[in-house]
Amino acid sequence: MSCSGIGLITVDQALAHYSSVKTLSTTSLPLIQAHQHVLATDVQSTVSLPLFTQSAVDGYALRSEDLLAGITKFELVGEIRAGIAEHIEIQSGQTVRIFTGGRLPDSADTVARQEIITRTDNQAILNQALEKGTDIRYQGEELSVGTILAHKGQRLGSGLIAALSMAGVQEVQVYQQPKIAVLITGDEVSTQLDNESKVFDANAPMILTWLNEQGITDVHLEHVIDDEDMLTQALSNAMNHYDLVITTGGVSVGDYDLIRPISMTLGAKEIFWQVAQKPGKPLYFAEYQQDDHHAYLIGLPGNPAAVLTCLAVHVSTLMAALQGIDSPAPAWKKARFAETVKQDSREQLLRMVVHVDDYGQLTVSKLAKQQSHMLSNLNRANAIVRIPAKSDTAVSFDYVDFITI
Repeated sequence: MSCSGIGLITVDQALAHYSSVKTLSTTSLPLIQAHQHVLATDVQSTVSLPLFTQSAVDGYALRSEDLLAGITKFELVGEIRAGIAEHIEIQSGQTVRIFTGGRLPDSADTVARQEIITRTDNQAILNQALEKGTDIRYQGEELSVGTILAHKGQRLGSGLIAALSMAGVQEVQVYQQPKIAVLITGDEVSTQLDNESKVFDANAPMILTWLNEQGITDVHLEHVIDDEDMLTQALSNAMNHYDLVITTGGVSVGDYDLIRPISMTLGAKEIFWQVAQKPGKPLYFAEYQQDDHHAYLIGLPGNPAAVLTCLAVHVSTLMAALQGIDSPAPAWKKARFAETVKQDSREQLLRMVVHVDDYGQLTVSKLAKQQSHMLSNLNRANAIVRIPAKSDTAVSFDYVDFITI
């Protein structure tokens, strides 16, 4: 993928840099507290599932020998409910009422669902032929002891937590989530417009809620004006006490773009600055180490659309790498693109709508108002689409890469 301008790297080159970051340490957490963490080890089952042979329906437990002998009337000798320890065994010509999940007696090997039984006070009449093993869940039929339930690098969502909990897993070894400081810079950014030159802050709400969607809620947020002393104090505190520092604004080439020079004065080592992408060209990534403390700084441009794009593409990759995911880069998908778009000297990351067309294929459609200061198209946008930079060879746009947002 080509790029334009001295010092600019491609999007893919930037993403590759994140894979070399130092992963965070691991910790053991109770399963529910580990929600949205990344597993640091494989998890094996210590039990079989189901735990015991049980009924799959509400019905009546029977012996296949009786069925083969043509017996259809059975003496009802008891009841077995799910979760209640009952030790009832049946003899020839007998049955026991059993409910879904109830433990099957060792003497039974078939269950007749209640819909095919006519019931009197102490008798059950079978109205339909049955095969041995009907409506039974056998011990271990889903998984056996030692089965790998989850792999290192998997993120613990609610479904995976349910699967582990069902197998009796109570604690898991996970990577720690990064402690994050967010610095919103700029004299003009405000939550209240106290003069005509201010703008409402969209970046703080966006970043905080985006991090919340990643499962991270403990975030230090600070608004800092473009003052060298105040920025120095804020950056020093953030880099020395947090694993990841996210800044917005102050990373371009203006007189008040101070994040990069101040961070390097404080000891940060630049990994890259400026990426051949639109929006988000002045992206800044640096590493900081002081004694045993290690931190990373990712400086995002100030325009909200650039912030959103960098969160979805770059910050997500960096956070995945910090948490031990082997292939942290976004999982780009392919979609049809039947429209035209003007290419730029940089790769474009455009907000679009992805949908399923009349032929069942994923298709993306353009949206207007793509400038980096504009966010109004986010009421429809659900994807970031990669448009290659201009090149000397012809480029087909029949299909493009995208990620959902």
